Amino acid sequence: MSPDQDMLEPMIHEDALPGHESELEPKPDWVPRFKGSDRLKGKAALITGADSGIGRAIAALFAREGADVAIVYLCEHDDAAKTKSIVEKEGRKAITLAGDLGEKAFCDEAVMRTVQELGRPDILVNNAGEQHPDKDIRDITDDQLRRTFQTNIFSMFYLTQAARPHLKPGSAIINCTSVTMYKGSKELLDYSATKGAITAFTRSLSENLVKDGVRVNAVAPGPIWTPLNPMGGKPPEEMKDFGKNTPMERPGQPNEVAPSFLFLACEDSSYMSGQVLHPNGGVIVNG
Repeated sequence: MSPDQDMLEPMIHEDALPGHESELEPKPDWVPRFKGSDRLKGKAALITGADSGIGRAIAALFAREGADVAIVYLCEHDDAAKTKSIVEKEGRKAITLAGDLGEKAFCDEAVMRTVQELGRPDILVNNAGEQHPDKDIRDITDDQLRRTFQTNIFSMFYLTQAARPHLKPGSAIINCTSVTMYKGSKELLDYSATKGAITAFTRSLSENLVKDGVRVNAVAPGPIWTPLNPMGGKPPEEMKDFGKNTPMERPGQPNEVAPSFLFLACEDSSYMSGQVLHPNGGVIVNG
């Protein structure tokens, strides 16, 4: 069987995922909190999952700091159009790229179009992900297992491989892992396993690229109010208490996470590589 035949369709019919931010109430807060200071002036960023949630907040903040943005997403065209408008209102250029990041061909195309239309990717943000809750490990189907790994970790390999020729000294890669990698999640076995892989990938890729002047870091958010959880990524009966088990007793907002990505993307973090930041509401984790 060829690699293309092995790929599975995104799981957008099994549940409500990936979910539209335009249908979510209350709306997540993506608005940057401060004026920009040109920390990403003249740079271009490719951000996956940038149509909504954390990805939208990152795109908005990066644009405010001077970056052009490639918005990569699956199928939520209304959300992506909104993010594109947000970036353009900051005076920056934005392009939208729809497709399945579990397919290497699309990842290659996304990088190629970013180079063609924005000149290069200086910053690669691997943010896109999917999760499907299961109370019993026996309920995780082969399709779901493969699909979750394709989206969450294979895509990071594919995009990094495609972007590698364009990454120069000063470029940055930022991967999105999760607090579940550190404290576990009894109903997100496959998802948390991919997040563990992402953390290991981040540390290993940092060692691989650091001598070439390319820094690789990660962000491990806790419970954040995005479409991912309320639209199928978490059992509905658990949403009323979403985020209340953190020391801050609430979920975070996307604009509380995006500054971690900005810090790792700009020269403020010039002496950091292979590290993970933890905007998680005060949960103490090791690492």
